[in-house]
Amino acid sequence: MTFKNRYGITLAADLYQPKNSSGELAAIAVSGPFGAVKEQSSGLYAQTMAERGFVTLAFDPSYTGKAVASRANVASPDINTEDFSAAVDHLGLLPVVDRERIGIIGICGWGGMALNAVAVDKRVKAVVASTMYDMTRVMSKGYNDSVTLEQRTQMLEQMGQQRWQDAKDGAPAYGPVMNELKGGEAQFLVDYHDYYRTLRGFHPRSVNSNGSWTLTTPLSFMNMPLLTYIKEISPRPVLFVHGEKAHSRYFSETAYAAAAERRTDDHPGRQPYRSVRPRGRDSFDRLTAFFTHNLAAK
Repeated sequence: MTFKNRYGITLAADLYQPKNSSGELAAIAVSGPFGAVKEQSSGLYAQTMAERGFVTLAFDPSYTGKAVASRANVASPDINTEDFSAAVDHLGLLPVVDRERIGIIGICGWGGMALNAVAVDKRVKAVVASTMYDMTRVMSKGYNDSVTLEQRTQMLEQMGQQRWQDAKDGAPAYGPVMNELKGGEAQFLVDYHDYYRTLRGFHPRSVNSNGSWTLTTPLSFMNMPLLTYIKEISPRPVLFVHGEKAHSRYFSETAYAAAAERRTDDHPGRQPYRSVRPRGRDSFDRLTAFFTHNLAAK
């Protein structure tokens, strides 16, 4: 199915419904990881949560997958935040959904987008950020905030020059194909390759499997911090899920510390996985318990 966001971009989605259900049900919108499509991890989350009694919607964000737009493989913290709210719009119009019982799951880079969306979209009653990345932070500051002001300035100057070239060419330039291994990469990059570039998770429409982002994609991310208003999610609940030894765990820890009324039972790092795909029944049991409690009928 398809639906449009507030900017008029058509998004493609897969809807999952529990078998033999009746009446209005709680619903969950799911997206991510950053650069993935709905047939990959978000579809797995959506299918599994539908098996556990929720109506779920896994969607391709703007400019990726089957989303209809004039440009492909570009991301925006504003537009992609809006994508989540557009998914909530769509779910709330379905006759099988109780619009007062809608939650969202954001995976990887879409974990940060999910938190940003819920901060302003008061219709959402609960949110999960799974193996979260703050894409504005990593693009502007690098991993572990290692980028210096001089390096940031150089990156922005290079992208400014790239804009001249793109304008001259009438089309954006793209980086090298994602997740190719040349040897000596960090383990998390090897893990990405082993999922996205092999039969385990490859999909031809996925940026992470078979493409790359435009060279100027980082521009808006370097100028628009996502989690400025994370405290305004409160008093609605947030569940952070992250691997104890994951390279990206610090994103969840920072967001967790910034969130208002945080609870120790929702602290990230209890699960011993670092994949964007929850492993085993226990992980989905945790998500099911969270949403069953927080999306319960009043």
